[in-house]
Amino acid sequence: MANDLTLRTCTPDDLPELASLISSGFLRDAPNEEWLEARRPIFEPDRTHVMADDGRLVGTAGVLTREMTVPGAVPPVAHVTAVVVAPTHRRRGVLTRIMAEQLRAVRERGDEPIAALWASEGGIYGRFGYGLASWNVVYEIAPLETGFQGEALAGRLRQGAPADMRKVLADIHDRARAERPGVSSLSDQRWEHRTRDPEGGRHGMTAERAVVYEGDSGAEGYATWRTRPSWGNRGPQGEALVTEVIAATDEAYSALWRFLLSIDLVRVVRCEFAAVDEPLAHLVTNSYALGASVRPGLWVRVVNVPQALTTRRYAAPIDVVLEVTDAMLPGNAGRWHLTGDRESASCEPTTAEPDVSMDVRELGAIYLGGTTLRSLAAAGRVGEHRPGSVAEVSTAFGWDRAPWSHEMF
Repeated sequence: MANDLTLRTCTPDDLPELASLISSGFLRDAPNEEWLEARRPIFEPDRTHVMADDGRLVGTAGVLTREMTVPGAVPPVAHVTAVVVAPTHRRRGVLTRIMAEQLRAVRERGDEPIAALWASEGGIYGRFGYGLASWNVVYEIAPLETGFQGEALAGRLRQGAPADMRKVLADIHDRARAERPGVSSLSDQRWEHRTRDPEGGRHGMTAERAVVYEGDSGAEGYATWRTRPSWGNRGPQGEALVTEVIAATDEAYSALWRFLLSIDLVRVVRCEFAAVDEPLAHLVTNSYALGASVRPGLWVRVVNVPQALTTRRYAAPIDVVLEVTDAMLPGNAGRWHLTGDRESASCEPTTAEPDVSMDVRELGAIYLGGTTLRSLAAAGRVGEHRPGSVAEVSTAFGWDRAPWSHEMF
């Protein structure tokens, strides 16, 4: 029984066994010592819960301490990561106990109104109150089958290894991230970790490369990518994998994509982390050449309803009573009077009749502005008690830009 197991937080000495458990859970070999040493600076043992059976780790879930942009604000957000249960201990309540304790700890900490994660399987996290809050686009581009609208912009492209350009990339990222819900902060330690680029993580491709666009105001955007050479009977069949495109200006965005779609010997350009409202489809002359498909992105869990709803801003004025249910965090349950606009917001408990009712899962789904309440209502997951209130809430919870995360954490 799960009650025979021990639930605790990690210690630094747990990292090797923990890493083996996580790697096995994600169908990978155990990491080597080089990987472990690279991971230690960003490992947060006091925010990593583990379940032990007679001293052996059999389940885990961790939290990374980072910020994330939400509509109109950049609060601390619990970045949930590495959720694994050993196959020998499934269906024993291990995951439920870990996730419940993690949510309790995040709420008790007090400064993180929401939690967010990437789900390896879509059927897992809804029962813990997470809602699907964003989508990512995957591009498989045939660069020879399209061109670009208009003329190339003036400016300079500078290329190098990401590790050598780390400070420039970090500065661009910090300037750009506040404009896009779903984008997370990157500490100096995390930048150092993500630019190490060990050979074992390249999956048969080249080392990662970076290019920076410099315009009138200096460095305005960057892209990172890898390539894989290949030749067939008809000539070069090379592939480029675009790992990031971060731009603080529209000019930088356009120039970087022009560059990425003009690399010599490349016939396929893949990008697995693009936003649903990318301008790229309107920059190229043939949008069919982008080969776009859509897959789920971030899942969001509201940890503290009034704190979460007063933290973000609203695309249109809102004055509504929301009735929320939450089986895991009873402090979220009840009726909440929400008022707000683009400048401020207030959320207080109330006994007034509700306009809209929903579970905390649906509240998480709409929180970043990437899922509409109207679509959830159409799926039978939201109750409307005042005619027109679903449309009002759906409009207010939207935002100018779709939520997007360019990294799995």
